[in-house]
Amino acid sequence: MSANVARFTRAASGVAVLALAAAVVVGSTGTTPPDAAASDVPGGGTLVQVPPSPTRLVCPGPLVLPEDDGGDDDFDPVPVDPVTSVVVAATSSGGAEVTTLDGTDEQATLGTGTDAATVAPADDPLVVLARPTDERAAVAAAGGSVVSRGDLRGLAAASCQVATTDAWLVGGSTELGATALLVLQNPGTTPAVVHLDVFGPTGQVDLDTEQYLVAPGSERVVVLGGLAPEQRRIAVHVTATGGRVAAHVQDSTLEGFTPTGTELVVPGAPAARRQVLPAVSLPATEVDGADAGVLRLLAPGGGAATARVRLLGPDGVQDLPGAEALELPPGTVTDVPLGGLPAGAYTFVVDADRPVVAGAMLLREGDPTEQDPTVPTSERGWIASVATSGGMVAVPDGAAGSLILGAVAAQDDLAADAEARVGATLRLVGTDGSTVARTHVEVRTGRTDRWTVADLAPAGAVVAGVQVVPDDADGAGGTWLATGLVAGVPQSDGTLLSVLVPAQQPDVADGVVVRQDPRLGS
Repeated sequence: MSANVARFTRAASGVAVLALAAAVVVGSTGTTPPDAAASDVPGGGTLVQVPPSPTRLVCPGPLVLPEDDGGDDDFDPVPVDPVTSVVVAATSSGGAEVTTLDGTDEQATLGTGTDAATVAPADDPLVVLARPTDERAAVAAAGGSVVSRGDLRGLAAASCQVATTDAWLVGGSTELGATALLVLQNPGTTPAVVHLDVFGPTGQVDLDTEQYLVAPGSERVVVLGGLAPEQRRIAVHVTATGGRVAAHVQDSTLEGFTPTGTELVVPGAPAARRQVLPAVSLPATEVDGADAGVLRLLAPGGGAATARVRLLGPDGVQDLPGAEALELPPGTVTDVPLGGLPAGAYTFVVDADRPVVAGAMLLREGDPTEQDPTVPTSERGWIASVATSGGMVAVPDGAAGSLILGAVAAQDDLAADAEARVGATLRLVGTDGSTVARTHVEVRTGRTDRWTVADLAPAGAVVAGVQVVPDDADGAGGTWLATGLVAGVPQSDGTLLSVLVPAQQPDVADGVVVRQDPRLGS
């Protein structure tokens, strides 16, 4: 399968929805009810406490597959059906509904408490709508697809997103043997006009088409290989007007006829002078080896940036060799190899003198296949940057997970107080929504620790999600916890890999200020 594939279809199998525990807290302002609480504010006007509004999360749907061209079955690019699952977490709410993207087909209804439901196989992406009561809606979800053979072999999983008007997708490639598909989903009721900016290794790419109309309740797939061909590394900036969209890049690669991984690239933190990448789990590799992964950076502004990359590992803070003062030309996507680092779990902290965006890719080498016994398979997992402490991630169905936490100090000196510890409660949630275990952990400032989910749970318990609740929820102590989960699905030819981070959380207002318009008179 090449980067110039023109037509695609959807496929799905076995979509399961489970009611779990609290996760991502999302809210927005709405119409003020007659009994809303109000108080005076400086400068005149009244601060009206607005009750929480419903929360809507958009889940990545089944993988986009190449259409069957009627050729030889021996060369079928997807010889097995992908198995797709969606895990939904909803609590402190009036329940939740799981519907198709256009809202016309209700797949499941989750009641209050710990009810669970199973959704029949579906060919469409799903939307989770949580109904709040007297508290702000709390909901989280994750979607994933497992493909054991063929061009799309891999575990492609990601947290479901809140639709947005601005997203950075740092990852993917359109070079020969790679396929990058940008999936745009509009869960709203108004059309969204989406503008794309694509950046590559030589700068911003001139696009024949920069704007795409995404109708309400619909999905649109953009073949980035046709839009920006032969780009070894890419980053995509998505902005929308008229409506909000969810976006991800489906990234897959081949080496000859051997699959080398499929993953979803999801939005990370907005451009900023500091970027934090959690759950960078590295095997032992050679210094000049390309089998560990890369750190991807881009300075999207009008000037060059100088970046310093530091690693928070099990032994403390260290500079990434060769990236102590990394020059980033404006608009140019740069990959920094990760070979030669000691095996272990890390948190990457990128500090720059101009705003940058960042992502990271992990690689895992597998075993040769019957299709090509001379070339081993490999698998990839893209990591999005995070900017909030703690959160919740769901464990993909059938996967084993390792939770990784990095204690990131707010100040430039990441090891200023290396003896300080940051505490958090880990809440493990079962498939019925009940809490199967609670564990309090502490991470030393400037370090990263790992816990195997199975070791934290009682014997025989099936863990569907892990919630990280920091002791200092607001990060007032100056150090916060970067959270990620490395998930793996064992296969005979190697383990399938994916890295999940908590969904990006929008700013939530506690209320709205109401003032009289002076043009209306008294």
